[in-house]
Amino acid sequence: MRIGFTYDLKDDYLALGFAEHEVAEFDSVKTIDAIAGALAELGHEVERVGHVRALAARLVAGWTCDLVFNIAEGVAGFGRESQVPALLEAYEIPYTFSDPLVCALTLHKGMAKHVARGCGVPTPKFELVTSAAEAAAVSLPLPLFAKPVAEGSSKGVTAKSLVRSKESLIEVCAELLERYRQPVIVEEYLSGREFTVGILGTGDSAAALGTLEVVLLEGADEGVYSYRNKTQWESIVKYGLLPPGPLRAEVEHVALATWRCLGCRDAGRVDVRLDGSGRAQMLEVNPLAGLAPGYSDLPNMAEMAGMSYTALIGKIVECASVRIDAT
Repeated sequence: MRIGFTYDLKDDYLALGFAEHEVAEFDSVKTIDAIAGALAELGHEVERVGHVRALAARLVAGWTCDLVFNIAEGVAGFGRESQVPALLEAYEIPYTFSDPLVCALTLHKGMAKHVARGCGVPTPKFELVTSAAEAAAVSLPLPLFAKPVAEGSSKGVTAKSLVRSKESLIEVCAELLERYRQPVIVEEYLSGREFTVGILGTGDSAAALGTLEVVLLEGADEGVYSYRNKTQWESIVKYGLLPPGPLRAEVEHVALATWRCLGCRDAGRVDVRLDGSGRAQMLEVNPLAGLAPGYSDLPNMAEMAGMSYTALIGKIVECASVRIDAT
């Protein structure tokens, strides 16, 4: 196939003056080369397009292809991950991963939790905060967890995100509101084990690729899968696939129920954590999971499960192609 490749390159935005934390979700040259290389190895002709504005210019000029492999995150607003899929739908070009509705819904963690809860998926109680006064009025019992409502890659998550007093909650919310210019989601803190479930497929055909447990080691930010823990994982985090058994079955059941009820497609991840009673609850959904080889959770768990990086990319294309052919 002739495959277009859309993405946001980290170096491009750094050159424009963006701060390092602002480009945390964007991809490195190494990742772009790895994906393009895997697609070429699978026999596809790859055309690197880049970000949404580069795509728009090509589309207006009449460009087309058989499929777009889309990992573009976008820059601003709750609909930023929806921009490339929406453009492609306007020009009737098929693409990998979730559609504009799902990308916008899952980016806003509060809205995703509302919908998931309506479908019966267990998820922590939460409130949205848009001011210090609203932070002071939060009625949920301590301890609580605070993070930006629409960021990924653990942006805005630090050791301070786990709050144990109302004073700390007000302080943390004020800092997050100032830095990220979006609401803060404040939710019940789940004290149990943490997992991320990789998923391949769409609807009833979706299946768990594997369930990766996140174990924080000595020196890590305690009790929090923070940006620091995630980016410095080699020395302070241990990952391992959860073996078959009742716990894995429960965690994957919650993840797949979330994936299906939100309408996610092709491949991605669902984060799940156990509460104090050991019950699995959905934390958040990532329909555009990172694909950095040797770093991102999805390719790491694929490798642990015996699937090469090239095979993973091929499986994503296969899942998209099967879905597209069925419509």
